[in-house]
Amino acid sequence: MADRTLLILGGTTLARRLAQAASASGISVIYSLAGRTDAKSIADVGFRRGGFGGAEALADYLYDENISAVIDATHAFAARISANAEAACQLSDKPLLRLQEPPWRRQAGDNWIDAGEIEQGRETACETASRVFVTTGRQAMASFANDTRCWWLARVIQPGADLPALANGRYLYARGPFTLADEIISLRDNSITAIISKNAGGEATYAKIAAARELGLPVIMVARPKAGEAPMVATVPEAMDWLRTRLV
Repeated sequence: MADRTLLILGGTTLARRLAQAASASGISVIYSLAGRTDAKSIADVGFRRGGFGGAEALADYLYDENISAVIDATHAFAARISANAEAACQLSDKPLLRLQEPPWRRQAGDNWIDAGEIEQGRETACETASRVFVTTGRQAMASFANDTRCWWLARVIQPGADLPALANGRYLYARGPFTLADEIISLRDNSITAIISKNAGGEATYAKIAAARELGLPVIMVARPKAGEAPMVATVPEAMDWLRTRLV
């Protein structure tokens, strides 16, 4: 399969695991990142960074680079990237698979408040809490920057010029996975009274949900955007099975 090239739209733990597995199977892999955070290289995997410029530009890239298949393993909330990937693969007649963690499910003891979008989550937080742990990603920070109704502890992976200053709060720079014990300590030390989280799924950031359950804190859970029409799997072995049927 070495003469076939797979494009992975990455940025998640699953994406890295897939790139490693595909490369180990003899597939030529290009791993693409949006470019907002640094990432470690993966042995024998080609990297590209930055956007493509829309669906038509991505379709041109697939043709120019002789891409045989695309796997969209971006974050569950990267709706624009996923939509562009679906449109580009339709334009270029390339097979597309979505690799995505299943969403988290409520467990006994969880106090979740559903929100359809981040702005709704912010408004709910301001009505019910005073000190809020925000884990919705760096792109959402503009929604909180000038809001002084709550004190915001916003966790992002790393600093950057794209992050607006918080008028009432501070940033916490850290990369998962996080442990339950550490999340409990952080929530207590910062006197957090509620959490805002995207329903990202997976294990890397689930500890905050378990910590909220243990401390009796509400979690304002932002729902995922509607999925596209591409077939979807939840594990790397399933993605590899899909690849083998298309690249052999």
